Amino acid sequence: MSNNRNSEQKIDPKFLEMLVCPLTHTVLEYDLEKQELISNAAKLAYPIRDGIPIMLPSEARPLEEK
Repeated sequence: MSNNRNSEQKIDPKFLEMLVCPLTHTVLEYDLEKQELISNAAKLAYPIRDGIPIMLPSEARPLEEK
C-alpha cells in the first residue's frame, strides 16, 4: 500500500460533519496526510480508501499512545 501524496483526496467538509465514530458516536478528526478519520474517544483511525471512509471498527487501526 503506497502513501502517495498525489493520491490524497480532500473530503467535503459538509460530508465530514455528518460522520461520527460508529462505536462512540463522537465527532471525527480528518487527517489529510494519512487519509484517515480519527476517533480520539475510541482511540481508532478509520481509513479512507479512494475517497471513501471505511467506517468499520474491524478495518480501523488502533492509535498509538503518546
